[in-house]
Amino acid sequence: MQERPETLNEQAISLAAKGDFTEAIACFKRAILVEQTNHLLWFNLGITYSQCGKLKLAREALIKAYDISPTDRDVIDTLAITCLSLGEVHEGLAYCIEGLSLYPMDAKLWNTMGVFYFNRAEYEDAADAFETAITINPYYYDALFNLRDTYDELGNDVGKQECIEKMNLLKRREY
Repeated sequence: MQERPETLNEQAISLAAKGDFTEAIACFKRAILVEQTNHLLWFNLGITYSQCGKLKLAREALIKAYDISPTDRDVIDTLAITCLSLGEVHEGLAYCIEGLSLYPMDAKLWNTMGVFYFNRAEYEDAADAFETAITINPYYYDALFNLRDTYDELGNDVGKQECIEKMNLLKRREY
């Protein structure tokens, strides 16, 4: 009896959630042997590699996912972030720009773009990107958090305080 990729994928996700990355990766690899063109299997393998700190292997798996499905937003965003984590800023920024050309109203990609700018100390551009993310999704806590830090770098105390107030309001709504 041949193992089903869907079952192996679910099993691998469960194992990874428990911290058993070795077994999770083995499950993903077995699933990929059965279904090599399933970009979600490659994507999930990349996420799992990233979770256990194997960023180069994560990037390789994510590139496979991207090659199979070059318009998947999550693949593009995760690949951009993984490149940034590896110090491959130009490559990661290129993925981010490509993602925004496909999905100009994606708040997550705008936030990621802001992170790139922030890491390059390009704070005005970072602020623009985070502000765009928040304009698209006013409830995006991570973008507010990042904008707060960016305003702090820019010396924009009023903007920083507004971000703090919005973040506190969002925290209170979660209860």
